[in-house]
Formats: sequence, C-alpha cells, structure tokens
Amino acid sequence: MAKKRVVTTTINGDTHEFLCKPQQTLLEALRDVLGLTGTKEGCSNGNCGACTVQMDGRPVDSCLVLAVEAEGADLKTIEGVACGNHLDEVQGAFLEGAALQCGICTPGFIMQTESLLEENATPSEEEIRFYLSGNLCRCTGYDKIVKAVQCAAEQRQAAAT
Repeated sequence: MAKKRVVTTTINGDTHEFLCKPQQTLLEALRDVLGLTGTKEGCSNGNCGACTVQMDGRPVDSCLVLAVEAEGADLKTIEGVACGNHLDEVQGAFLEGAALQCGICTPGFIMQTESLLEENATPSEEEIRFYLSGNLCRCTGYDKIVKAVQCAAEQRQAAAT
C-alpha cells in the first residue's frame, strides 16, 4: 500500500499543506481534503471541463491532475475569483446574463473564461467558442455563455481605459 504524501502548494494566494494518496486527483484533494467544494465533479475523465482550475496560470481539468503534481504549484480555484464579497466581471456577467442554470458547469466555465481573458482581452465570438469548447453545459446552451464572456471582456476593457 502506497504511503500518503505531503503536498505543499499555493491555492488562491495562500500556502496549503495537505496529505494525499499517490493516486488521488487534484479534484478529490480540493473537495475532500481541503474543503474547496466550488470546483465541481462532472465526468471524472476530462471531457466536461466542470472541474477546471488554473495551475501555474494555465487552465487544467483537475480530475486529470494528480494531487501530488500540485507540489510547489500556484493554483487558483473558483473560490479565488471574487474579491471578498465583490464578484469579478466574469462572475457578474454570468449572473446578469443568466448564463447558468444548475451550476455544475459554471465554475469550470468561469475559470476557463478567466484564462481566456488573461490571454486575449478582446476575443471574437469564434475565439470564445473555440476556447470554451472543452467545457460542456447540458442546461443553458452556449449562446448565453458566449454573450456573458463578451460582456465581461467589454467591462474589463472599459475599466482598463
């Protein structure tokens, strides 16, 4: 039987140390060990994007990353997006644009959108749809989600000027 490993990582700006089994996924560690339940489990095989988090600035499906791989990494989860009680532009746009229903996919879409807007502040509709193509939604369809991303991009651009 494999021994548990100690992993030290930064999550949403804070240093965390936790024990995990070698085969435990980052998703399991976030939810079950660290109590960060905002990241959702959808498919557990990397097909839906519900569990998307940022790892060293890049979006990853946390169901496909072993928790031990987070050693020394800088992670950002949905819990780290808002600033206190203030939603950021992406969260606000999803809420205002009704780009959510059941909520399972929403954290993954928001994390993927955060990554997109960090890479491309003014994405076209085609670029948005391509970038979000790894995230699936069974409730809302995608038009409201794309519109929410466009709205968030516009808000960030307006705030930057």
